[in-house]
Amino acid sequence: TTARQRAFAAAAKTYGVPDALLLGVSYLESRWDDHGASPSAAGGFGPLHLTDVAVPDLSDARGDGSSVPSAGPVSLRTARLAARLTSLGVQQLTTNPAANVCGGAAVLAAYQRRLGSPVGVRTPVSAWYEPVVHYSAAVDPADAQAFASRVFAVISAGAVRRTNDGQRVTLSAHPRLRVPPVRSAAVSTTVTTDCPPAVSCSWVRAPYTWYNKSDPSAYGNHDVARRPRDMSIDYIVVHDLQGRYGAALRLVTDPRYVSWNYTVRSKDGHIAQHLRAKNVGWQAGNWYVNMHSIGIEHEGYAASGATWYTESMYRSSAALVRYLARKYGVPLDRAHILGHDQVPGGTPGDVAGMHWDPGPYWNWQHYMRLLGASIKASAHPTPHVVIVKPGFTGNRQLVTGCSGSASCPQQGTNFVSLHTAPSKTAPLVNDVGLHGRRSHSTTAVWDIGARATAGQKLVIAKRSGPWRKVWWLGARAWLFSPRKHPSVVPARGAKVSVRPGQTSAPVFGRAYPEPAAYPSGIAPVPVSRLQYTLKPGQSYVLADASVPTDYFYARTYDPSHHTVVVGHTKYYEIWFGHRMAYVKAADVVVK
Repeated sequence: TTARQRAFAAAAKTYGVPDALLLGVSYLESRWDDHGASPSAAGGFGPLHLTDVAVPDLSDARGDGSSVPSAGPVSLRTARLAARLTSLGVQQLTTNPAANVCGGAAVLAAYQRRLGSPVGVRTPVSAWYEPVVHYSAAVDPADAQAFASRVFAVISAGAVRRTNDGQRVTLSAHPRLRVPPVRSAAVSTTVTTDCPPAVSCSWVRAPYTWYNKSDPSAYGNHDVARRPRDMSIDYIVVHDLQGRYGAALRLVTDPRYVSWNYTVRSKDGHIAQHLRAKNVGWQAGNWYVNMHSIGIEHEGYAASGATWYTESMYRSSAALVRYLARKYGVPLDRAHILGHDQVPGGTPGDVAGMHWDPGPYWNWQHYMRLLGASIKASAHPTPHVVIVKPGFTGNRQLVTGCSGSASCPQQGTNFVSLHTAPSKTAPLVNDVGLHGRRSHSTTAVWDIGARATAGQKLVIAKRSGPWRKVWWLGARAWLFSPRKHPSVVPARGAKVSVRPGQTSAPVFGRAYPEPAAYPSGIAPVPVSRLQYTLKPGQSYVLADASVPTDYFYARTYDPSHHTVVVGHTKYYEIWFGHRMAYVKAADVVVK
């Protein structure tokens, strides 16, 4: 478990690179992980992400063999440069983690020498800024500077982690190290982006276009509004594209397609903004959530996970979310920083078709830590309320169907499975919205029906050894949480139950106004009960007691015809199954 730490120390000494610098660069490239002979989405291998795109590029993540080998620029063939510098073979450098660390150290030292600067383990880390910029292989200067800035930030703060293959690696903090800012703009533009200064950000406009003048509703790809003046911004929705960055930009600039606010690139964390926060993107699959959310797409495929979800992507996205949450008053918790897979269906017919990204391989615990809102036990927990904290790297739940019917590649997952009885051989609990009433959830990568995800809050109804009975989608469910490695920890939270005297409480996917609130000329939109109900004796955790009751009427291209209908019915948001849900305050009591 210490081999990788020793490899970093030996490589640093051999090639004259400060140990902290080598650890910092590797952390940003791979978080010190090794994926054997499998390349990343950017064609990189090993802890130091040495690139050799002359070998077949497997980064399409679908495994259909359609990718084509490419020579690529010299900056994307660093494995060959490392081979010349170390006399190690390219295959060894791209498959053996210790050799890979040596190769990365050699390349960094070579970049430093080209600048005419001294090398050596005792040279100050601050003297290595330009080699780190060059090591990023980013085309745009701001992306390269953003990479270097994050490397220095990691070195300043320090890090400790157990890697995906069980190696324990430590980077001691260097709090006096100055973190250099990003000095240049990513793209020359006259449009000012709504991004934090620490990230590289460009403007790629999503068009607002009326493409059939004979039809007032034939327009796209978003709606003009005045948020937060007319509607509050309460959620930030994390998506993944199920595709590549370039394809996403082509789609979001198509007026006949849909839209979202931002796209984050995998290889370097570069951000493209498409919509102002004041306007409503067509991104969440639920109009009520669209009204009240900002959507952020991330390059990649949910069934591939670590191949696409890079540290640069996590850090850029987290910096953006922190900035937006502070600006628009969005709480930094998992009830408001949502995965697309948490967005409920608006009607019963919508439930089965809702999306499941960013999927089981998005590291929510790491992401929330970057947001400064770590998922952790509460100092003063509420009896029987817990928060899901299963770990990630060592939490390798069975997932199938990434390619055919076989098991998916083993990697960290963000959830704990729920069973019908306190046994790992018992069937997974059912989600009637996904499977009907005569089936059970499965281990398929898309099937969220029996997955309690990191950051979710639950009410414990009973304990049986290492098993915990919780309330889930109107039924009981069991999760495994042994004392030595618990998957849930105590948390704060109020409990929502059916009001005494009622036989049940309906569950909704949107908090629309009552019919009397609609003005003449606008037909009331039904709230629509979902397939689920709260039953007496069950409790669920309150997620938000201040849910806006409104409906944004926007059916034509002309914004002067848009109206926000505000109702008086009070709703609560609750943790209910994998997705969030809403209940009417009149139907429940909160304790």
